[in-house]
Amino acid sequence: MPRAVAGPEIERLIQLLARLPGLGPRSARRAALALVKKKDLLLVPLANAMSVAADRIVTCSVCGNVDTSDPCIICTDPTRDGRTIVVVEDVSDLWALERAAAINARYHVLGGTLSPLDGVGPEDLTIDQLVGRCSGGDVSEVIIAVNATVDGQATAHVITDRLAGLPVKVSRLAHGVPVGGELDYLDEGTLSAAIRARTPF
Repeated sequence: MPRAVAGPEIERLIQLLARLPGLGPRSARRAALALVKKKDLLLVPLANAMSVAADRIVTCSVCGNVDTSDPCIICTDPTRDGRTIVVVEDVSDLWALERAAAINARYHVLGGTLSPLDGVGPEDLTIDQLVGRCSGGDVSEVIIAVNATVDGQATAHVITDRLAGLPVKVSRLAHGVPVGGELDYLDEGTLSAAIRARTPF
Protein backbone atom coordinates (compact mmCIF):
# COMPACT_ATOMS: atom_id res chain seq x y z
CA MET A 1 0.00 0.00 0.00
CA PRO A 2 1.47 3.39 -1.02
CA ARG A 3 2.35 5.77 1.78
CA ALA A 4 0.52 9.08 2.18
CA VAL A 5 2.48 12.03 0.80
CA ALA A 6 0.40 14.77 2.45
CA GLY A 7 -1.96 15.41 5.33
CA PRO A 8 -5.37 13.73 5.59
CA GLU A 9 -7.19 16.74 4.09
CA ILE A 10 -5.16 16.63 0.88
CA GLU A 11 -5.35 12.84 0.74
CA ARG A 12 -9.15 13.12 1.06
CA LEU A 13 -9.19 15.61 -1.83
CA ILE A 14 -7.16 13.19 -3.96
CA GLN A 15 -9.47 10.27 -3.09
CA LEU A 16 -12.58 12.27 -4.04
CA LEU A 17 -11.06 13.52 -7.29
CA ALA A 18 -10.09 9.94 -8.19
CA ARG A 19 -13.80 9.01 -8.14
CA LEU A 20 -14.55 11.36 -11.03
CA PRO A 21 -14.94 9.82 -14.52
CA GLY A 22 -11.69 9.92 -16.45
CA LEU A 23 -9.52 10.53 -13.40
CA GLY A 24 -7.48 7.72 -11.93
CA PRO A 25 -5.28 7.97 -8.82
CA ARG A 26 -2.35 9.48 -10.73
CA SER A 27 -4.46 12.10 -12.54
CA ALA A 28 -6.25 12.88 -9.27
CA ARG A 29 -2.92 13.57 -7.57
CA ARG A 30 -1.91 15.93 -10.39
CA ALA A 31 -5.27 17.73 -10.22
CA ALA A 32 -5.08 18.02 -6.43
CA LEU A 33 -1.55 19.40 -6.64
CA ALA A 34 -2.64 21.99 -9.22
CA LEU A 35 -5.52 23.04 -6.96
CA VAL A 36 -3.30 23.29 -3.89
CA LYS A 37 -0.57 25.23 -5.72
CA LYS A 38 -3.12 27.76 -6.99
CA LYS A 39 -5.23 27.87 -3.86
CA ASP A 40 -6.57 31.42 -4.32
CA LEU A 41 -7.08 31.16 -8.09
CA LEU A 42 -8.48 27.62 -8.27
CA LEU A 43 -9.13 25.81 -5.00
CA VAL A 44 -11.12 28.49 -3.14
CA PRO A 45 -13.32 29.52 -6.12
CA LEU A 46 -13.92 25.85 -6.98
CA ALA A 47 -14.89 25.04 -3.40
CA ASN A 48 -17.29 28.00 -3.36
CA ALA A 49 -18.80 27.05 -6.71
CA MET A 50 -19.29 23.46 -5.57
CA SER A 51 -20.91 24.60 -2.33
CA VAL A 52 -23.37 26.81 -4.24
CA ALA A 53 -24.04 24.02 -6.75
CA ALA A 54 -24.69 21.49 -3.98
CA ASP A 55 -27.27 23.85 -2.45
CA ARG A 56 -29.04 24.89 -5.64
CA ILE A 57 -28.88 22.08 -8.21
CA VAL A 58 -32.07 20.05 -8.57
CA THR A 59 -33.43 17.46 -10.98
CA CYS A 60 -36.14 18.78 -13.31
CA SER A 61 -39.45 17.12 -12.46
CA VAL A 62 -40.55 17.34 -16.11
CA CYS A 63 -37.60 16.06 -18.16
CA GLY A 64 -34.96 14.84 -15.67
CA ASN A 65 -32.29 17.41 -16.60
CA VAL A 66 -30.19 18.93 -13.81
CA ASP A 67 -30.43 22.67 -13.29
CA THR A 68 -30.84 25.28 -10.58
CA SER A 69 -34.57 25.61 -11.27
CA ASP A 70 -37.49 23.20 -11.55
CA PRO A 71 -38.75 23.07 -14.29
CA CYS A 72 -35.36 23.51 -15.93
CA ILE A 73 -34.30 26.22 -18.38
CA ILE A 74 -34.95 23.93 -21.37
CA CYS A 75 -38.49 23.02 -20.29
CA THR A 76 -39.39 26.69 -19.70
CA ASP A 77 -37.86 28.00 -22.94
CA PRO A 78 -40.80 29.27 -25.04
CA THR A 79 -38.75 29.14 -28.25
CA ARG A 80 -38.40 25.36 -28.14
CA ASP A 81 -40.58 22.98 -30.12
CA GLY A 82 -42.75 21.45 -27.41
CA ARG A 83 -44.25 18.96 -29.86
CA THR A 84 -40.95 17.08 -30.19
CA ILE A 85 -39.30 15.16 -27.34
CA VAL A 86 -35.79 13.74 -27.62
CA VAL A 87 -35.35 10.74 -25.33
CA VAL A 88 -31.84 10.22 -23.93
CA GLU A 89 -30.28 7.84 -21.43
CA ASP A 90 -28.50 10.36 -19.26
CA VAL A 91 -28.04 14.09 -18.70
CA SER A 92 -24.59 13.87 -20.35
CA ASP A 93 -26.32 12.81 -23.59
CA LEU A 94 -28.72 15.76 -23.33
CA TRP A 95 -25.77 18.11 -22.88
CA ALA A 96 -23.97 16.53 -25.85
CA LEU A 97 -26.95 17.16 -28.13
CA GLU A 98 -27.26 20.72 -26.83
CA ARG A 99 -23.57 21.37 -27.53
CA ALA A 100 -24.19 20.23 -31.10
CA ALA A 101 -27.23 22.55 -31.36
CA ALA A 102 -28.71 19.74 -33.44
CA ILE A 103 -32.36 20.28 -32.57
CA ASN A 104 -34.47 22.86 -30.76
CA ALA A 105 -36.80 20.44 -28.99
CA ARG A 106 -37.52 19.33 -25.45
CA TYR A 107 -35.93 16.32 -23.79
CA HIS A 108 -36.69 13.34 -21.60
CA VAL A 109 -33.93 11.71 -19.53
CA LEU A 110 -34.54 8.00 -18.88
CA GLY A 111 -31.96 7.66 -16.13
CA GLY A 112 -30.21 4.73 -17.79
CA THR A 113 -31.14 1.73 -19.91
CA LEU A 114 -32.78 -1.62 -19.33
CA SER A 115 -30.25 -4.10 -18.00
CA PRO A 116 -31.63 -7.42 -16.75
CA LEU A 117 -28.17 -8.51 -15.57
CA ASP A 118 -27.98 -5.44 -13.33
CA GLY A 119 -31.60 -5.72 -12.23
CA VAL A 120 -32.71 -2.58 -14.10
CA GLY A 121 -36.26 -2.98 -15.42
CA PRO A 122 -38.73 -0.56 -17.04
CA GLU A 123 -40.00 0.54 -13.64
CA ASP A 124 -36.50 1.77 -12.74
CA LEU A 125 -36.46 4.20 -15.67
CA THR A 126 -38.73 7.16 -16.43
CA ILE A 127 -40.57 5.40 -19.26
CA ASP A 128 -43.97 5.80 -17.56
CA GLN A 129 -43.38 9.54 -17.18
CA LEU A 130 -42.52 9.73 -20.89
CA VAL A 131 -45.76 7.97 -21.80
CA GLY A 132 -47.60 10.40 -19.54
CA ARG A 133 -46.02 13.39 -21.29
CA CYS A 134 -47.07 11.96 -24.67
CA SER A 135 -50.62 11.15 -23.57
CA GLY A 136 -51.76 14.77 -23.37
CA GLY A 137 -51.93 15.21 -27.14
CA ASP A 138 -49.33 18.01 -27.24
CA VAL A 139 -46.47 15.79 -28.46
CA SER A 140 -46.31 14.79 -32.12
CA GLU A 141 -42.85 13.16 -32.33
CA VAL A 142 -40.56 11.24 -30.00
CA ILE A 143 -36.95 10.88 -31.12
CA ILE A 144 -35.24 7.98 -29.37
CA ALA A 145 -31.61 9.05 -28.98
CA VAL A 146 -30.24 6.23 -26.85
CA ASN A 147 -26.78 4.73 -27.26
CA ALA A 148 -26.39 2.09 -29.98
CA THR A 149 -25.72 -0.71 -27.49
CA VAL A 150 -27.66 -3.92 -26.85
CA ASP A 151 -29.23 -2.42 -23.70
CA GLY A 152 -29.94 0.84 -25.49
CA GLN A 153 -31.73 -0.88 -28.36
CA ALA A 154 -33.73 -3.06 -25.95
CA THR A 155 -34.79 0.11 -24.15
CA ALA A 156 -35.76 1.72 -27.46
CA HIS A 157 -37.98 -1.25 -28.34
CA VAL A 158 -39.77 -1.10 -24.98
CA ILE A 159 -40.38 2.64 -25.41
CA THR A 160 -41.70 2.07 -28.94
CA ASP A 161 -44.09 -0.61 -27.66
CA ARG A 162 -45.33 1.65 -24.85
CA LEU A 163 -45.99 4.53 -27.26
CA ALA A 164 -47.63 2.33 -29.91
CA GLY A 165 -51.19 3.28 -28.96
CA LEU A 166 -50.56 7.02 -28.91
CA PRO A 167 -50.77 9.42 -31.87
CA VAL A 168 -47.04 10.17 -31.88
CA LYS A 169 -44.43 9.49 -34.52
CA VAL A 170 -41.47 7.54 -33.09
CA SER A 171 -38.08 7.92 -34.76
CA ARG A 172 -34.50 7.16 -33.82
CA LEU A 173 -31.02 8.46 -34.56
CA ALA A 174 -29.59 7.19 -37.82
CA HIS A 175 -26.38 7.80 -39.79
CA GLY A 176 -23.28 8.77 -37.92
CA VAL A 177 -23.87 6.93 -34.63
CA PRO A 178 -21.71 3.80 -34.62
CA VAL A 179 -22.96 0.55 -33.10
CA GLY A 180 -21.63 0.40 -29.57
CA GLY A 181 -20.94 4.15 -29.59
CA GLU A 182 -21.98 6.54 -26.82
CA LEU A 183 -23.42 9.97 -27.54
CA ASP A 184 -21.27 11.81 -25.01
CA TYR A 185 -18.10 10.81 -26.93
CA LEU A 186 -19.31 11.85 -30.40
CA ASP A 187 -18.43 15.14 -32.05
CA GLU A 188 -21.04 17.81 -32.74
CA GLY A 189 -21.04 17.25 -36.51
CA THR A 190 -21.78 13.55 -36.11
CA LEU A 191 -24.62 14.30 -33.69
CA SER A 192 -26.11 16.91 -36.01
CA ALA A 193 -26.03 14.47 -38.94
CA ALA A 194 -27.63 11.76 -36.82
CA ILE A 195 -30.49 14.05 -35.80
CA ARG A 196 -31.12 15.23 -39.36
CA ALA A 197 -31.05 11.66 -40.76
CA ARG A 198 -33.31 10.09 -38.12
CA THR A 199 -35.50 7.24 -39.33
CA PRO A 200 -38.86 5.76 -38.26
CA PHE A 201 -38.53 3.14 -35.54
